[in-house]
Amino acid sequence: MAPRCWRWWPWSSWTRTRLPPSRSIQNFGQHFSTQDQTPQICVVGGGPSGFYTAQHLLKHHSRAHVDIYEKQLVPFGLVRFGVAPDHPEVKNVINTFTQTARSDRCAFYGNVEVGRDVTVQELQDAYHAVVLSYGAEDHQALDIPGEELPGVFSARAFVGWYNGLPENRELAPDLSCDTAVILGQGNVALDVARILLTPPDHLEKTDITEAALGALRQSRVKTVWIVGRRGPLQVAFTIKELREMIQLPGTRPMLDPADFLGLQDRIKEAARPRKRLMELLLRTATEKPGVEEAARRASASRAWGLRFFRSPQQVLPSPDGRRAAGIRLAVTRLEGIGEATRAVPTGDVEDLPCGLVLSSIGYKSRPIDPSVPFDPKLGVVPNMEGRVVDVPGLYCSGWVKRGPTGVITTTMTDSFLTGQILLQDLKAGHLPSGPRPGSAFIKALLDSRGVWPVSFSDWEKLDAEEVSRGQASGKPREKLLDPQEMLRLLGH
Repeated sequence: MAPRCWRWWPWSSWTRTRLPPSRSIQNFGQHFSTQDQTPQICVVGGGPSGFYTAQHLLKHHSRAHVDIYEKQLVPFGLVRFGVAPDHPEVKNVINTFTQTARSDRCAFYGNVEVGRDVTVQELQDAYHAVVLSYGAEDHQALDIPGEELPGVFSARAFVGWYNGLPENRELAPDLSCDTAVILGQGNVALDVARILLTPPDHLEKTDITEAALGALRQSRVKTVWIVGRRGPLQVAFTIKELREMIQLPGTRPMLDPADFLGLQDRIKEAARPRKRLMELLLRTATEKPGVEEAARRASASRAWGLRFFRSPQQVLPSPDGRRAAGIRLAVTRLEGIGEATRAVPTGDVEDLPCGLVLSSIGYKSRPIDPSVPFDPKLGVVPNMEGRVVDVPGLYCSGWVKRGPTGVITTTMTDSFLTGQILLQDLKAGHLPSGPRPGSAFIKALLDSRGVWPVSFSDWEKLDAEEVSRGQASGKPREKLLDPQEMLRLLGH
């Protein structure tokens, strides 16, 4: 997150107040043509859900104007800061988002934190509709003893570190240990395991940060365990990520055939994607590899494994108590059937020595503003088909709408649906009539508070600088990590 040292106002001086009467929303009308009936729509969040929502609105309403507000200085959210550096093809969607941002009916305002720099109510005063698309920027805590020890990180922070998220740039994980444990068995867990074990020279031509690449070159991590509370049938990763792990150069898989007993019969009824995933797991765990694969595994210097039916109980400290040295796992068994299957402890425990613990048990959204309803248990803004409950004119899309699940295409479909609902409401006359000033009013408000928004053309200057810095080492870009440096480059 950008340091806000250039801001001078006290929090309490404005969060619950409006501009002085001379600059109020009522008087701002003198700067705004009453002839203009353009729907002014605001999207909060410049990640995939925000851009997909904006794209739908612009495509399906020929006059709508959409402003996107983003707290980072740069756009694209998890496409930039979440997608693994060795998955550049997934980042191609940035080209589509760039087309949207370059539309003369769309504007991007980075470095604006809604809920702090401007309130949701103020946005509602200035726009006909507001869409919350700010994602899930927090992680689920383990809530176990020892979680605070050095050597324990959230996978979210670790991913942010190697992907250049400013707030994680100084994470500096110690990779001098032999064994790492990742808690959770989703795609993020496999991404993290893959980055830890990939030969660093295979990452040299990606957009991984130079600092992370340097740390990975010095890494002594040889074994990564990926631990889940339930069994093979309940893993959350997809076949593409599993296949990448199985084929990872210089590594061998460690799977216990006993974990897969009786699975062959149970997967017959599974849906095709799940069935294919289980068959690949089964083959890897139980079949004797061919001569070539056997030789490859025998020469591997690194290894990864899946541990099933294990739930974290405690992070174990080193003898001096100064860092993580292992994790105590409760052995579990499954109760219930289908989606209701849950892991319950058997009473047995086992200790797994490790120097690095990465928690990958899920992301979660935060409440953005006291005026917006929020369900802390589900970690979402309560909504009906994207309409925020009890707040007319307020909508949501993406993870803050449905929870942190699915891939980018899931988010696309979900965001298009919210856009569709909003346009239906607009057509039915459910949104405020008459002109709204939109960004003209909000920019004046931000200016009065010492906030300097970053435009999309500003981003394109930073983008060119990153690409230029990357060229020297044959990388697609070298990401800028320091918000203050970014602002200096933009002449602020």
